Amino acid sequence: MNARLVEKLSPWIFTVAIFLIWEGACAVFKINTSVLQPPSAAFAAMFKLWKVFLYHSWATLWVTMVGFALAVVFGVMLGLVVGWSRTIYRGLYPVMIGFNTIPKVAIVPLLILWFGIGEVPAIVTAFLISFFPIVVNIATGLATTEPELEDVLRALGARKLDIMLKVGIPRALPYFFGSLKVAITLAFVGTVVSETLGANAGLGFLIAQEGASFRMANVYAALLLLAFEGVLMYAMFAWIEQRSTRWAFRSQMSAG
Repeated sequence: MNARLVEKLSPWIFTVAIFLIWEGACAVFKINTSVLQPPSAAFAAMFKLWKVFLYHSWATLWVTMVGFALAVVFGVMLGLVVGWSRTIYRGLYPVMIGFNTIPKVAIVPLLILWFGIGEVPAIVTAFLISFFPIVVNIATGLATTEPELEDVLRALGARKLDIMLKVGIPRALPYFFGSLKVAITLAFVGTVVSETLGANAGLGFLIAQEGASFRMANVYAALLLLAFEGVLMYAMFAWIEQRSTRWAFRSQMSAG
């Protein structure tokens, strides 16, 4: 088989292999289904209650994407401000580190108290947890512009704004798209945490509800759907990254 074809199929091969090993381990070792459900039971639950899972999957997806979109907008704006000046970068960076250190699960009860049970706390949690990587990566991409390059450009008559628009932002694009892949997975984490603690819909709500009733096949089905959504969104942003920053991928391949 062609090596390039194997490389392209490797995600599917490894995924199928994991499911087969999982299924085989449950059958061979006769693992109690209250401890670990086989994937066949999870897929059967999905098929049986597909309308329920579709509803809750969509609820989680749109809430996550709204929070993530807000994180991208405000993250880019603050990242540009922080990356504009090394003084601002050094001043705000400890503040952002301190804010990011606070576990977002500790903030969710406050959000529920402020906004009530529903989508808003989940959106805000997804925003808060995915905001930091975007800001840091954009600011880092802008702040790592070589001082010698800036001196040469200033000597040629370039202003600070020209340097940022024509040099800083383009070189920060790989950092930006790299942060999107990290941030989208974190956004799902924030959404599910909030849905688990206080929501009327979503996969997190479904996991908490079905887990309390010991319907473990439904819990594993919800977890698999959540993983699928995360992988799908990650793959989408990886695809956008490859087509938006081809020059960076070409330089990496040539360096290798």
